[in-house]
Amino acid sequence: MTNRFPFFDQPIPDNGYIWWYVDAISDDGQHALTIIAMLGNVFSPYYAWARKKTPTDPMDHCALNVVLYGKSGKRWAMTERPRASVTCEPYKLSIGPSHVEWHNDHLRIVINETTVPLPSKLQGEVRIYPSTLCQHTEQLDANGRHWWTPVAPYSRAEVRLQQPELSWDGHAYFDNNKGSAPLEQDFEYWDWSRATLSGQTAILYDVTRRNRERETLALSIDANGKVERFTPADYTPLPTTGWRVNRSTHSDDKQAKVLQTLEDTPFYSRSLLSTRIAGEETLAMHESLSLDRFQSLWVQCLLPFRMPRRHWKG
Repeated sequence: MTNRFPFFDQPIPDNGYIWWYVDAISDDGQHALTIIAMLGNVFSPYYAWARKKTPTDPMDHCALNVVLYGKSGKRWAMTERPRASVTCEPYKLSIGPSHVEWHNDHLRIVINETTVPLPSKLQGEVRIYPSTLCQHTEQLDANGRHWWTPVAPYSRAEVRLQQPELSWDGHAYFDNNKGSAPLEQDFEYWDWSRATLSGQTAILYDVTRRNRERETLALSIDANGKVERFTPADYTPLPTTGWRVNRSTHSDDKQAKVLQTLEDTPFYSRSLLSTRIAGEETLAMHESLSLDRFQSLWVQCLLPFRMPRRHWKG
């Protein structure tokens, strides 16, 4: 499968970005994680401030975002690093002391990060085993500046951490976004979710563009990588977050419920939903993103508390 993997050494234009996103939920539903390897950190206030002055090299704004969720609480790490701390090879990406590498049949993520705001070590490995790799790509905007690929939407995860001591297996999802312009230039808002069904993964993507156009993508991708579009149910509103970020999804019976708000920030939320898609009751990982909020000055002044930056190699 290696010749079909989206290489880590893809060129990125000034002001652009590329990220690789993984999420996983344990089989017992007690644990979850997200990992995002970001070149051209789209949510970085440092990158946003630099772009206002001059076209900016995305490689000077890179981070590995790792978040653990569970009954014992949440651990968050996201340290932004400069080009000198990043190495991109076709099958291996190193960001500071952590790296992501592609083997013949799985993605191996070696984590060596420090959490914020309370410093603690986050160390160990996560392995993602795709059933297959998907070559399907979707254009998200009208001008061809933003693209999304559900690389391995139907996968298994093995989580083996030393700090904290944690071990579990579960179902996982892996995708890739890339673009040649900042998200906030072309989008106002989006909702996204993925849910594991019998033998397939359902993905819902709702984007609101700057010209007020709204588009919904509804895809089901089976374990062999076959992609089918389906007509989603009508919008189901969800409760707004504590920061008053709107949330919505599509649910067959309009009874989708927020089981847990995993992230509640001034511009972004991540939630675990109970929902019904294609006739099946399931859990869904859900995200809402307000880019109007993100580009506001007060939000960008808050972000460094969750996203420290190193200006030197390491």
